[in-house]
Amino acid sequence: MRKTLFKWHSISALIALIPIMIIAVTGSILVFKVEIDTWLMPAHMQVEYTEQTPRLNFNELIENIEAKHPEFLMGSWEIFDGAPGQKMARADTAYVIEKATGYWHKLYINQYTGELLSAPVTVVHDFTDWLLSLHYTFLLDFTGTVIGAVMSIILFFLGVSGIILHKQFWKKLFTLRFGASKRVLFSDVHKLFGIISSPVILIVALTGAYFNIYAVVHEIEEHSEPHPLLTQALYSDSIDFQHLLNRTETDLDNYRPTYMTFPFEPELHITFYGEVPTGNPLTSEYASMLTYSRDTGELMSSYDIRTAPAVNVVVDTFRKLHFGYFAGLPSKIIWAVLGLTPLWLSLTGLYFYWFRKHKGRKKRLPSQATQLG
Repeated sequence: MRKTLFKWHSISALIALIPIMIIAVTGSILVFKVEIDTWLMPAHMQVEYTEQTPRLNFNELIENIEAKHPEFLMGSWEIFDGAPGQKMARADTAYVIEKATGYWHKLYINQYTGELLSAPVTVVHDFTDWLLSLHYTFLLDFTGTVIGAVMSIILFFLGVSGIILHKQFWKKLFTLRFGASKRVLFSDVHKLFGIISSPVILIVALTGAYFNIYAVVHEIEEHSEPHPLLTQALYSDSIDFQHLLNRTETDLDNYRPTYMTFPFEPELHITFYGEVPTGNPLTSEYASMLTYSRDTGELMSSYDIRTAPAVNVVVDTFRKLHFGYFAGLPSKIIWAVLGLTPLWLSLTGLYFYWFRKHKGRKKRLPSQATQLG
């Protein structure tokens, strides 16, 4: 049984070698996506903020974009607010849809002045957005999403099988035989890194597989036939978005909206995603939802994570668990460092595979020489 498991562990690692290395490196970098964006594009990502400065009316913000970029329709909106005591806040991000092509673009806007901080660019234009696409789909769209799901499942299998193969790991966990051969030392390091990083790797692999499988299923179910290009907004001209934004705080107790989607498909309405206090540090900032009619603005449905089924609560934690920002900087550093271990495990595993092949070839040489003699 152990020999068979080792064989499949090795075969799976070889099959997924390059994709897993890409996932590991890009994932570790993307843990600090916001920080990297802020460093690379400070004028786009940050705006001056004081506690006395209110957000501009939401309708004005939308109208400002529509007036300057009439070739686009509103798609969704990331809502940010400054924290008490801070002088800078993260700028809002608006996602818009090009009428001529249906392609999504993004732009940054100062939510306190209405100033557009950038022109609309594709959702893979910025470095970290391109990196996210590489991490998530290998730049292959739907096909890449399927590949990503398969690679995540393989990574999860490698983590589980590695633990089983080295189930007695605690006996010699920190034993590194520096005086031994390179193969023995690499074997010790391979086991050490694998065991230490296994909790993070298993979490990242499982949540990554869920996200990709969910995206694949959604794409198949919802987009089996392409929707026609939109030439005008699907919501009524009478909709007061600022009123809806204000209503969210009363329609759901202690609610703070963080993201809003416009009706960009025929069956969609206006939905706010946001957070509520739960006491659970793993609850995401998009856990609760309020949906309003695109025709009348009336509340159609509400979803409160505090009263949701346990399975929904668990699935919601996947976002923070996958990206590792549930405990601020410390958890992000741990996720970034341990998230790189598949790179080392892949390289050492490849070395072991080469060594076994090379050793096997040497064993065959004497018999071949005898036959030639």
